[in-house]
Amino acid sequence: QVQLVESGGGLVHTGGSLRLSCAASGLDFSNYAMAWFRQLPGQDRKFVARITRNLVKATNTEFAQGRFFISRDNANNTVHLQMNDLQFEDTAVYFCNAGRNGTNYWGKGTQVFVSS
Repeated sequence: QVQLVESGGGLVHTGGSLRLSCAASGLDFSNYAMAWFRQLPGQDRKFVARITRNLVKATNTEFAQGRFFISRDNANNTVHLQMNDLQFEDTAVYFCNAGRNGTNYWGKGTQVFVSS
């Protein structure tokens, strides 16, 4: 059974930083592209960042580029999202995603709240 468990969310002041982690189990982690999405209340889930199995990275240019950085640790089946200079608009539930050949798995999310 595939499990993705996010951690690291919480309350932070404007301008602060958080590091989210996603621990994966039950899948061949190193062969999956890993990604982070976020969802605001009443809105669709939105792409934040992705890192492929070949370590190619992509970041949402609208709001994440230059502030959010994705990395992966294949030895520990973990993907991280370093978020810097957080703004109130970054308040959301952040979800971990594992994808390969059209198959996607999701975690349950971790809440990030940025106080202005």
